Amino acid sequence: MTDQNKLGIQLMQEGKLEEAAKVFTEALEENPKDPIVNVNFGNLLAAIGETEKALAFYKRAMELDEDLATAYYSAANIYFELQDFPAAADHFSKAVEKGLDNADVFFMLGVTYLEQDLFKHALPYLQRSVELNGEDDEAKFQYGLCLAQLELVDEAIQQFEELTERNVDNADVYFNLGVAYVYKDDAKSALDMFTKTLELSPNHDMAIHGKQLLEQELDN
Repeated sequence: MTDQNKLGIQLMQEGKLEEAAKVFTEALEENPKDPIVNVNFGNLLAAIGETEKALAFYKRAMELDEDLATAYYSAANIYFELQDFPAAADHFSKAVEKGLDNADVFFMLGVTYLEQDLFKHALPYLQRSVELNGEDDEAKFQYGLCLAQLELVDEAIQQFEELTERNVDNADVYFNLGVAYVYKDDAKSALDMFTKTLELSPNHDMAIHGKQLLEQELDN
């Protein structure tokens, strides 16, 4: 990577976008056919909300180097932001095909399929994301939700319970664990989880309703 690229990335990380723009512009003028420069300039445009212009630079980078995984990944993020989930899935998949192998790309690909209710498609990518980064609470939560959607309740419970052991402050983790306990006919545990949900989110309507039903059931 050229020194200008490194400097531009450093300036972006420091939030100095105008200075980064000058550096990347100079790099682009000197090396207009450098695919990495095109990706970095696209990332800068994306950071300031110029999504359509950013896409043009990512596409240019793909034309210059069809195997540049980061170009596909960056474009996929734009498509995801635009809620064009089929295009996002296609580009995340290509990023993986081109060699990108980290938790983030698998998580984003999984979530992109979740957005389309394609749970069987999402499952292996969310599983892989959790395997690569088991400390990512959001990835573990989405993986648990996907398992639950596929009626793999025991496996979903395992993911949610691991999150509760970390004392996460996401009310929906406890609520969904409560729902899973309902499916397992464990009313007491479900009630505990709905109660915890309401401690974190007192206006959680579904938890309020679920708690009332379970209290009536346990009283009978």
